[in-house]
Formats: sequence, structure tokens, C-alpha cells
Amino acid sequence: MHIFVLTGAGISAESGLGTFRDAGTGLWARFDPMKLATPEAFQQRPAEVQAFYNWRRQNLLAALPNPAHLALARFGDALHRRGGRLTLVTQNIDDLHQRAGSSDVLHMHGELLKARCLACHAIATCREDLSQHSRCAACGRVGALRPHVVWFGETPLFLDLVAEWLPTADLFVAIGTSGAVYPAAGFVATARRHGVPTCEINLEPADNASLFDQALYGPASDCVPAWCEKILATLDASRPDQRNLS
Repeated sequence: MHIFVLTGAGISAESGLGTFRDAGTGLWARFDPMKLATPEAFQQRPAEVQAFYNWRRQNLLAALPNPAHLALARFGDALHRRGGRLTLVTQNIDDLHQRAGSSDVLHMHGELLKARCLACHAIATCREDLSQHSRCAACGRVGALRPHVVWFGETPLFLDLVAEWLPTADLFVAIGTSGAVYPAAGFVATARRHGVPTCEINLEPADNASLFDQALYGPASDCVPAWCEKILATLDASRPDQRNLS
């Protein structure tokens, strides 16, 4: 079985990382994304943009994976042992999936703990604050490092792999997504066009909730582990010889 999972900010909210679009509490309700998350903003106000992402980077370094991240990591391993495959794509720029034990995570919006050089395009791990005085270790250029994240107006990463792998899935699952940010919000429609069953796991219905075949609502730390156990139990029930692989 090939299961394609898309995760959004909702899966990391219980780790203390803010969501973006919740009324009054989301990051974009408190900060203007056009002033902090566009290439133009970086050109015009680099110090302000760097300070915003430095703050988010330090928050991330203090955060820990929650039961939803851990459950998906165990689920991926268990699915692999049963001859299956988990494709894990995230809109999140945090590394909590990796710290929980998941491998081969596709970060379609980039990674906060990496920096990219505008001069030589090198990408490197970055766990410290960035500024106009930061130097690229690859080319030596000063002032060209930016967070390796996809800003508004930029093209998300790995869309070619999504286009290749999503139609081959046996199940598409969206976890903690708003259903408002494209192209990720369109993945469910793509899955449906290819006859792939769909499931939403969320705190509350997303903007595109009507497109899903099934839904499970509640905190991710409760719903995701329960869903993983249910899927594995279903697989084991259909293959009695595999029941001891968990």
C-alpha cells in the first residue's frame, strides 16, 4: 500500500509552533506577510525579515516533536516492513518530522534550519541568526544569505515529485492543513481525478473539506496516532501472516 500524506501547520501547533491563518492568533493575523515573507520585502527590509525568521528559528530549536509526528514516523517504518510505502510531504518549514524519526520528508515550502545564498545558490544548515553581515561558507559573499524558505510569489519545491507520486497512491491524507494555500490545497482534487481515496485529519474542517471522502476531527496528537493504528490493523487483518510485524 502506498499512502501519500500531506501535513500542514496544524500538526506542529501542539509543539508550540503557531499556525498561520487562525483568526486573531495565526502568524498572518499578527504580522503582515507582504512585509515579511516575500522576495520584495527581503530586498527592501532585509534586517526586519531576518529578525522575523531568526525569532521563528529560535522558537523551532526550542520545540519538540509531538505524538502526531512520532506516530507518523512509526507508521512509516511499520508500513515499510509490511511492503508498503509512505510519501510524506509537508508545507511546514520546521524539522519536527525528521526529529521524530521520519526520513525522506519533502519540504515543499523549504526548511527554516537551512540558509540559501543568493550569490552562489549554495544551501547549508543554519541554526544561528542571520543578518546582512552573515557570510556564505561556500563563496564567501557577505549579505547574500536568506532563509531557505518559499516566500509568497515563489514556486514551491518538489512539485514534480508530487505530480509523479500522488496519482500512484492508494490513499491521500491531509493532516492539519487549512485547505486555503495552493498548490497544496489542490492535491485532494488531483487525488480524486486519479481515483485515489482521500481523508482529512484536522482540528476542524478545512476550506476544501467537502472534497474529502473521509474525515477525522480533533487534536492531531490524538487523531493521528489513532488513525495510524487503524490503518495498520486493517492491513494486518487482510494479511494474517503479517500480524507480528508491528
